[in-house]
Amino acid sequence: MSNSLIIATRESRLALWQAEHVRALLQQRLGATVTLLGMTTRGDQILDRTLSKVGGKGLFVKELETALEEGRAHLAVHSLKDVPMVLPEGFTLAAILEREDPRDAFVSNQYDDLAALPQRARVGTSSLRRVVQLRALRPDLRIEPLRGNLDTRLRKLDEGQFDAIVLAAAGLKRLGLAQRIRSVFDEQQMIPAAGQGALGIEVRSDNAALIAQLAGFIDRPTWLATIAERAVSRALGGSCSMPLAAHATWAGGEMHLDVLIGEDVAEGARAPLRAQLQAAVADEAQAEALGTQAAQALQQQGAAGYLGAAH
Repeated sequence: MSNSLIIATRESRLALWQAEHVRALLQQRLGATVTLLGMTTRGDQILDRTLSKVGGKGLFVKELETALEEGRAHLAVHSLKDVPMVLPEGFTLAAILEREDPRDAFVSNQYDDLAALPQRARVGTSSLRRVVQLRALRPDLRIEPLRGNLDTRLRKLDEGQFDAIVLAAAGLKRLGLAQRIRSVFDEQQMIPAAGQGALGIEVRSDNAALIAQLAGFIDRPTWLATIAERAVSRALGGSCSMPLAAHATWAGGEMHLDVLIGEDVAEGARAPLRAQLQAAVADEAQAEALGTQAAQALQQQGAAGYLGAAH
């Protein structure tokens, strides 16, 4: 493997922090010379429509994959929750790093938590997963779309466009903005997205030398947990047009997997379906199997009707 590496990254402040974090690890552990290739993706450019309407979260990674394919970069760093559950042929996730706080954060300049919001308060988020869980917790709220990078979302809150917004705690903490978090949602109250808080490193699947080098960067508990989480979505045909949550934790040597699917309709939505499974998980196959079983548990409750509403 060459001792000179190029990381393809989005140019948002958070994406650059993530790429810099991986660059520092590569330099420290491999002695590599690492440069960044900053790129603006379609997901960054389209801010007037929800992701589910314009092609899903893959819009954040496609340009980076093109850079890998053309040899302009060797690896791409992603927020794992933005990575499609099925990668295009020729690409693979070589490593998943230790997870930061996976929870959702309640951010407001006036109110301490969700319960403190007045009736009909305006809450900003464009995540369908958050929308259905917020609706279940507080059906009276006005939940309105909120796109843009982290700084843009915070600015819209500060301008008074919202009474509160919901963001990933991990991004705020990584950018030194933890003081903006008024409270965090318990993982049972608001189940996180598959892969939330974890960073994934994507490479070309034919780059065996780099894959071997990056194997040492894998955080095994996060790796297995996120395999289970992503398997849920894959088994259900998951996309950004589906309000789906999947979050795995470890307790007593077993993996506990919480999953939820909701209905993407504003009026008359049925309550989200939930399931929790646990099992001893020692390898990738067992993690994948647990995720598949969790998807089946949702299907047994009638998830097919919810999936139909999402297409």
